[in-house]
Amino acid sequence: MRLLPTPTATPPGGDSDRRIDAERLPDHSRHCLVASDFDQTLSFNDSGEVLSELLGRPGFADKVRGLAGAHLVQQGGELAYLLLHDPEYRCVRREHLAEVGRRIRLKRNIDALIEILEGGINGHRFSFFVISAAPEEVVRSALEGIVPPQNIHGTRFSYDEDSGEIRSVERLTAGYGKVAVLDELQARLQVPADRIIYVGDGSSDIHVMLHVNRRNGFTIAVSENKHIAPIARRTVLSDNALSVLVPILEDVVDLATPAQVRGFFEARGLAVQEWDKMQVDVVTFRDGDLARGSSLHDAPASARFG
Repeated sequence: MRLLPTPTATPPGGDSDRRIDAERLPDHSRHCLVASDFDQTLSFNDSGEVLSELLGRPGFADKVRGLAGAHLVQQGGELAYLLLHDPEYRCVRREHLAEVGRRIRLKRNIDALIEILEGGINGHRFSFFVISAAPEEVVRSALEGIVPPQNIHGTRFSYDEDSGEIRSVERLTAGYGKVAVLDELQARLQVPADRIIYVGDGSSDIHVMLHVNRRNGFTIAVSENKHIAPIARRTVLSDNALSVLVPILEDVVDLATPAQVRGFFEARGLAVQEWDKMQVDVVTFRDGDLARGSSLHDAPASARFG
């Protein structure tokens, strides 16, 4: 597990017995809303790639790049657009999406992560939700038995009753669509804005991370994506879903030392094998006078380092 320190960015209906409602919490408990993306955040796969493999349709990545370059849809909404408008994907039915979910490779210990969050940590209680641009059927199938379906909010389609084909998009949870869903959850749970935690990996999470940061919430990136890592309050890199607990324990629950964090996991039978904190500098130089043979010592004083 690799953990990157905080960047210098701008500060920031189902099983009711499994849902944490604000009014049922004891007065001493701080209730936090944890929302997570799905593709390449809780999983290693992109749902569109897996669907394309299932259909035997190569070139999904090229189609996505073409849509991104044309700015036809919000980032993250490319698969929904293809399902509605691309002839190669018009054959997709609800059962295909469910099968894609069964083929998704998940990160380890998602169930343990949710169990720990639902159990509460040092007077903090957590409600966990998934907000993804992936089709809702995909995410619910992939997380069946792990996350209650009512806690999963993905792109939702309407289907033709006779043919079963996708007729329209009822809700697109990409870009600002994620912000809208997060605001709905906050209002329903009555959670203060500064107790919202969002976990994501890519460009489709930019809107929601900026929204959470602006309201003094807490954002965690699980990739070094050049667009998202500078925005997130913390970045953690791991193939284990439990890794997102590290910044939560340090910055939300306020466990002050690495020894306390390690002790938290060890008390639950989990050993942190590797934990490297790194400072990452990304530097690009543009060729100038030096590349044409001049010396740094010949440059004017105002152009020298120091």
